[in-house]
Amino acid sequence: MSWSTRALDALAAGPPTRLIDFPVRVPGVRLLLKDESGQPTGSLRHRHARALFRRAVLDGSITEGTTVVEATGGNAAVAQAWFARRLGLPYVVVMPGAPDPARARAVEALGGECRFVTPPLAIYDAAMEAAGQVGGHYLDQFGRAAPHDLAEELFAQVRPDWVVTGAATGATSATLGAVAGEHGCRVAVADPDNSAYFPGWTLDVPDYATGMPSRIEGVGRPRVEPGFRPDLVDLVVPVPDAASVAAARRIREVTGLPVGGSSGTALWAALELAGRMRARGESGTIVSLVGDAAERHLATYHDDAWAAGKGLDVAGRLTELRQRV
Repeated sequence: MSWSTRALDALAAGPPTRLIDFPVRVPGVRLLLKDESGQPTGSLRHRHARALFRRAVLDGSITEGTTVVEATGGNAAVAQAWFARRLGLPYVVVMPGAPDPARARAVEALGGECRFVTPPLAIYDAAMEAAGQVGGHYLDQFGRAAPHDLAEELFAQVRPDWVVTGAATGATSATLGAVAGEHGCRVAVADPDNSAYFPGWTLDVPDYATGMPSRIEGVGRPRVEPGFRPDLVDLVVPVPDAASVAAARRIREVTGLPVGGSSGTALWAALELAGRMRARGESGTIVSLVGDAAERHLATYHDDAWAAGKGLDVAGRLTELRQRV
């Protein structure tokens, strides 16, 4: 058996993640959370990483012994390091900012190497340079955002009227949007403050950029990424950061999952959709994605001091949520 065949076997999809019924006080509307924290590396980025590796193996960009390089941080880096170790490949990730042992720890525990670069936008050139120096492959999750298997799995579990996700690389909304219509479903993208997707979608400017960092890790982007397909999205819902944080806390109150802000962004947008459905006298099912859940979020999105330091007034939004869900 060739290395590429063994690699593709190792990149096969695992069991489906669960759907959680989430209480919502809108008659006729059912709200479900698709819990991607159940992935082996704890986040939706696991699907993204698998898709990137599969495509690179299939087109010959990754072969036995290839050093894999990426410019990213957080969940994406952990997921990619996990797959690199599974395939026996060296992995190097270029992260933005000053050296931070805490941020590097999870990747290094999987055998990966972390390099830190400033300013933040220099990580892309640094990653390309690092790949060139060793004859490796630069995954480029934003430039080569790969469709993954979420849509196939989700629509085998349930037939929703809406599915809500954040944008980030654009791969998830594109994956869902490509087939949603076949299942009578529409796709909404939830977009936090300072992110480029809502203004870019509204103004029909495909390369729109805010140039501003997002406080909501994992979904907000300072530019519209190449993988985003506005033609496959039915709606983009802007979500205030305080609402994203409050919704993340509400998910934890109901389910016990210490989710990140991206999950809160999606939930708030899903509730906005539920309200619109009620106003139109509609009934149906909404699925909102839980991007990840991790103890590290307890020190940020679930911490009052962190929120205050970011200038976020979460209390009022949380009170509102408790009355709605």
